[in-house]
Amino acid sequence: MKWVRLIKYFVFLCLWLPLPGIAQEEESAEIFLEDYTDEFQEYFFEALKQKGIENYDKAINALLKCKEMDPESPVVDHELAKMYQLNNQMGIAQEFALEALRKQPANLWYLNTYVSMIYYRSLDLDAMKRQLPYEHTELRENLARILVDKGEYDLANSLLKDLQKNELTRGLQARIADSLAMKDNNLDTESVDGEKAKDNPYLELVGELQGLLDKGQYSQLEIRSTEVLEAYPLQPFFYFTKGVALNGLGQFRSAEEYLLMGLDFLTNDEDLKNKFYKELVLAYQGLGDTDKANMYLSKLKNGS
Repeated sequence: MKWVRLIKYFVFLCLWLPLPGIAQEEESAEIFLEDYTDEFQEYFFEALKQKGIENYDKAINALLKCKEMDPESPVVDHELAKMYQLNNQMGIAQEFALEALRKQPANLWYLNTYVSMIYYRSLDLDAMKRQLPYEHTELRENLARILVDKGEYDLANSLLKDLQKNELTRGLQARIADSLAMKDNNLDTESVDGEKAKDNPYLELVGELQGLLDKGQYSQLEIRSTEVLEAYPLQPFFYFTKGVALNGLGQFRSAEEYLLMGLDFLTNDEDLKNKFYKELVLAYQGLGDTDKANMYLSKLKNGS
């Protein structure tokens, strides 16, 4: 059934294990569904449907029904957090984001949602330490990862000093050093051309994937996008290239999943957002879902 497929997709997003473990995610989603009644699943699907048409009040009401049936589900808490955020109710959104994190501190997806809520107001590391279940090492590592991806190098360095050195923390420190060296040399970090990109690993990867995309080398683009997402799981451009590659290979359902994930990470980049919309139109046309294709085509035309 369509609603079962959509709930499986949502759980895939929320559980957020490493990207190569997609088969494991499908199994986890099946286990999740088996634990709930048809009534719960129907309310959950209704929430996703209402979210898709931007009717957030109705989506919230449906999710609150799910919350009544399972007060301890971090999946429901996380989706409520995102829904309240979309409805511009930031105080309640933050409460649900923190509730999801307290139940599942190691979840990178949940933590990224929380940070996105406070990012444009204030990133106070001391305040985050008080609010978050900060005693969990994996949460602190994930927070450092998010801060580096957002270019908050001073905060990330402060956090990394208190973490045990391992492959992840050393890699993050190297990325910070590379980015600060570029800044010191007055290089344009927006450029992905010529010698400038070669001095920055992230920009070099962007240039490489853009080259594969321009040439229509979809098989190689799909492989490299998957590899790059392991190192940069919060960068929407790499979800975009993965989605383009999957569309090009005729794998429209997988393209839909990666494109929707990438949109969740996207902020303040209208050009890239429109590129996502174009690819979603192609994915839904390939799936024969005319309603969804037209919805994203309308978003593209309206610039919303």
